[in-house]
Amino acid sequence: MKKFNFLNKIKNKKVWSYIIKNLVFLFLGCCAFILALFVYYTWNLPQPEKFIETPFIQSTKIYDNTGKVLLYDIYGEEKREIVSFDKISDNLKHAVLASEDSRFYQHGGIDIIGILRAVWIDVTHQSKSQGGSTLTQQLIRSVYLTNQKSVSRKIKEIVLSVELDNKYSKDQIFDWYLNEIPFGENAYGAESASQTYFSIPASDLSAAQAATLTAMITGPSYYSPYGANKAELLQRKDIILDKMQKLGFITNQQLISAKNEKITFTQNTKAIKAPDFVMYVKKYLDNKYGEDYLKEKGLRVYTSLNWDIQEYAEQVIKDAEKTSISKGAYNAAMVVLDPKTGQILALIGSRDYFAPSYPEGCDEKGPGNCLFEPKYDVATMGQRQPGSSFKPIVYATAFKKGYTPSTVLWDVKTEFNPACDASGDATTGSDGSRCYNPQDYDNLNRGPMTLRTALDCSLNIPAVKVLYLAGIKDSLQTAKDLGISTLTDVNNYGLSLVLGGGDVNLLELTSAYGVFATEGNYIPPISILKITDANGNIIEQSNEQPTKVLDTQVARQINDVLSDNNARAPIFGLNSPLHVAGYQVAAKTGTTQRYVDGWTMGYTPFVVIGSWTGNNNNVPTKDEGIGVTAPMWNKVMQKIVSSHPVENFTPPNPITERSPVLLGQLPAGDTNTILYYVDKNNPTGPAPQNPSADPEYYLWQTGINSWLSNNITTDLPPGS
Repeated sequence: MKKFNFLNKIKNKKVWSYIIKNLVFLFLGCCAFILALFVYYTWNLPQPEKFIETPFIQSTKIYDNTGKVLLYDIYGEEKREIVSFDKISDNLKHAVLASEDSRFYQHGGIDIIGILRAVWIDVTHQSKSQGGSTLTQQLIRSVYLTNQKSVSRKIKEIVLSVELDNKYSKDQIFDWYLNEIPFGENAYGAESASQTYFSIPASDLSAAQAATLTAMITGPSYYSPYGANKAELLQRKDIILDKMQKLGFITNQQLISAKNEKITFTQNTKAIKAPDFVMYVKKYLDNKYGEDYLKEKGLRVYTSLNWDIQEYAEQVIKDAEKTSISKGAYNAAMVVLDPKTGQILALIGSRDYFAPSYPEGCDEKGPGNCLFEPKYDVATMGQRQPGSSFKPIVYATAFKKGYTPSTVLWDVKTEFNPACDASGDATTGSDGSRCYNPQDYDNLNRGPMTLRTALDCSLNIPAVKVLYLAGIKDSLQTAKDLGISTLTDVNNYGLSLVLGGGDVNLLELTSAYGVFATEGNYIPPISILKITDANGNIIEQSNEQPTKVLDTQVARQINDVLSDNNARAPIFGLNSPLHVAGYQVAAKTGTTQRYVDGWTMGYTPFVVIGSWTGNNNNVPTKDEGIGVTAPMWNKVMQKIVSSHPVENFTPPNPITERSPVLLGQLPAGDTNTILYYVDKNNPTGPAPQNPSADPEYYLWQTGINSWLSNNITTDLPPGS
């Protein structure tokens, strides 16, 4: 037995010896592999020194459609002024340490504890909000490397950071960092940033100002005080102040004082033309190429913008400012498109991009508090109710189904909820639902009315009947076909949709009107014609082709109706701002409930213009008609058509193969609702056997009978 145990011990020793020997070899192999990996990735790395020397940068330039007018130069001027370490406020140093690297003076270039803490927080909170990069790593990355995430870049970053930390003092590294990093607005380094944003030297920064500058470091563009995220910037400033207090850089009393300090930014005077359009283009460039690429590679971006039209439109809006504000409309936007190419010729997202928000300080409370927000681009970002400017889309849907501009509906007081009393006086139905009995803008009723006159005069009651006949689902599909992407939930809309009950975007709505102008062809809005590299090689070019989304005859019918100045004269007059003397121009207005939004949309075969006035926070205006938006639209339209050869719409083909009722050929004195003659699900088919089966029939007929009892006449010609 003893011999057996002795042999087992020998065998166990051999096994353990074998295991240990292999583990040693494995360890040495891993070390050799890691060493080889570091050698491979760090071969010929630059020496980490001379950080005050600015690397050569080729900026990205954005031009108009001629390639001659420079709209914007991305990182075109690196505003940098090198200052000594003692000329930078301790407040900024403390703010940067608190926010970016609180253990900077303890670690050796990389912070293992900080990395482990960041990983732990990321895992436990299931987020990626924590970063482990030290100031030294950020400096190395800013000068020699990029933000691209890869193993090779991280290894190079670590090696250079450790080497830099071994060669130079912490104060020297911190000095280089504070003079190198970007703060946005082309400001590089603490001194340039301090002068750019506060017009003071870096030595004079208060704790609150220093925390504000530090808050920009992680996202200079996103946290720009001249952009849409100013409220988030100021919130981040307070978070950094809290960290400074916890680390002992400021006292609790200083924390309270700093949080209460009013932050006033220097007016942004950066040279930029067509700012809303440029930022629309830059957003695309940022998403596709990244800020680093734009900063370094010298792209040349040739856009669709016509600078002459843009400059004129901006001046028109500026000239109308006093009138607009007197009507309680503090903001305005406008889009000009070439419908044949989809190219954006002009785009203005707010009344004045460089003006302060109104009322003063409203932007610091977060979104939705300002009557006027200069940096919020209503044209591309806003979603507003379009009012009656949505009606042509519904009428086009009805025309697709067989109704015609001559079809007659009755503009009489009508209840549209079958659960409600047919008189149109009730507010709640028998099932508890809300009654729906809309009125025309002037509370008048005009009796029998052709669709042509009803649309041109923007009458609400016939429009709601048109939507019922056309169908909500089909009308939404038409809107989608025309490029409107905001009306997504089919079940979320009722008959008020035709009166602007769904939110749309000015750029998309303008583009949708372009489909009418091109007789049914759709091209999405185009802002960039081509992009070349620094050597002129094309790396991207627009090649959008039109798609047929609407029948030619239907589009021509809409064009014929909306360009009929005589038909809209009973409401707007013959010489309204919708009329452009000597030119055939289609136009449609839109005013939402309580006059929150004012719209004027109009077009010719070669240009389409959409304009909007209102307030960012949806406070109602006092513009009860077309007194603000339409005159601006008219001036720009006049400018464009007067410099272009006359081009008229092609008339629609005569309509013959339809039932007389769809052509408005009714017996004199006829007082029946159209539902008596037409099955709404098949309007070109035979008349319904039992008209009263339609739940709306009784309501519509009751409205007619009630109107007739108060308007006795023996002959009621359509459109009277």
